[in-house]
Amino acid sequence: MKSLVLEKKDVLSLRDFPAIDRAEQALGPRDVRIKLHTVGICGSDVHYYTHGRIGPFVVNEPMILGHEASGTVIETGADVTTLAVGDRVCMEPGVPDPNSRATRLGMYNVDPNVRFWATPPVHGILRPTCVHPEAFTFKLPDNVSFAEAAMVEPLAVGVHAATKARVKPGDIGVVMGAGPIGLVTALAALAAGCARVYVTDLAEKKLEIAAALSPAITPVDVSREDLVARVKADTDGWGADVVWEATGSPKAAAGVFEPLAPGGCVVMIGGQPDPISYDAGAAMVREARVENIFRYAHVFPRCVAMLSSGTVDVKPLITRTFDFDDSVKAFEIAASAPPADVKMQIELPQ
Repeated sequence: MKSLVLEKKDVLSLRDFPAIDRAEQALGPRDVRIKLHTVGICGSDVHYYTHGRIGPFVVNEPMILGHEASGTVIETGADVTTLAVGDRVCMEPGVPDPNSRATRLGMYNVDPNVRFWATPPVHGILRPTCVHPEAFTFKLPDNVSFAEAAMVEPLAVGVHAATKARVKPGDIGVVMGAGPIGLVTALAALAAGCARVYVTDLAEKKLEIAAALSPAITPVDVSREDLVARVKADTDGWGADVVWEATGSPKAAAGVFEPLAPGGCVVMIGGQPDPISYDAGAAMVREARVENIFRYAHVFPRCVAMLSSGTVDVKPLITRTFDFDDSVKAFEIAASAPPADVKMQIELPQ
């Protein structure tokens, strides 16, 4: 079974991977076997490719990449009741220990034993088929395409971030970063009730994409314009109700409280490789609430429903699609960070 394998840092190959074939021959009673259709290239996949690690997660042996996926059910376990052969689905890539304390408290995303696709030592799904639990596999409405469904995973991050912020109708939001996660967060913030969302970046093309998503999104090129001055001018000096940090940049993160209104909320999304400075005084005088998110929990069905209803449109974020045979080339291009691209996807042969 040919898979996209990260052999080691900076080395990718498209080859048979017998170990995964053997590991997924058996189908549990509550599992489904899925033929993969579309897989998105995530920043974490690219980071493993270019750096060989993310924090404590180190690629010590060959690993299959990919975790944003959609496909078709081709086999069901004996006790599966909600899915059938032929169903089009998307899959939540993190499977927790059902008996862990975190899972029992409803915070399964922070279960230390969660098995998450393409996070060492767990293999990803840039391969023809996979076996996955029914409980983390979601049937797609007819009007949601495979490409849109493969965007549910990143959209889930944005929806989780909007949920943690406790957005109220009419709130003013700021999203720092116009990458895939920043843009889905902006869309989720509007869906949650924000009246306006300012999206910042340094890349003009990404800001153009952001502006085209909704008339309620205001792009801010922070290389040319002062974000704080713009937000304060538009809010009579009050500031934004919520600031989402989605850049992963220590410099951006250091200024998260500056555009924030008194009593506002900061949500930290972007992963930081090292400890960052935290302006406790700026947070204190605002009585700011600070939230942190790690992936997501309980939001995949919500995301599917929003795509189906048209509440959120992720199609403009899909800027390039590659054939599976061109997967290595796709990652090389993604690693170069083209300024006009947001989300690249790979289609597997059907």
